[in-house]
Amino acid sequence: QVQLVESGGGLVQAGGSLRLSCAASGSIIGIFDMGWYRQAPGKQRELVATITSGYSTNYVDSVKGRFTISRANAKNTVYLQMNSLKPEDTAVYYCNANIWAVAGRPTDYWGQGTQVTVSS
Repeated sequence: QVQLVESGGGLVQAGGSLRLSCAASGSIIGIFDMGWYRQAPGKQRELVATITSGYSTNYVDSVKGRFTISRANAKNTVYLQMNSLKPEDTAVYYCNANIWAVAGRPTDYWGQGTQVTVSS
């Protein structure tokens, strides 16, 4: 069974930084696109950033220049470095990965979510 485990959320003041990590484990053959999404209270889940297996990245406009997504393929891990945080970045952050596991075909998996709270 494949699992995604996130870490690194917390409470930070506006202007501060946090680094999220998400590690995939299980019987994994390969990992394709990885990404981070977030969901604020009363809002729909939105895409924050994605990174392909070839390290191409994509960001939502509101985080460009402040957030950086990266991955360590040898560790099956994706990171999100968040700088210059704003109160509007407050949300539960979820990692997502398209994973080809031993048991079947490539499938999207989700982490359990980690809370990020930015105080003003």
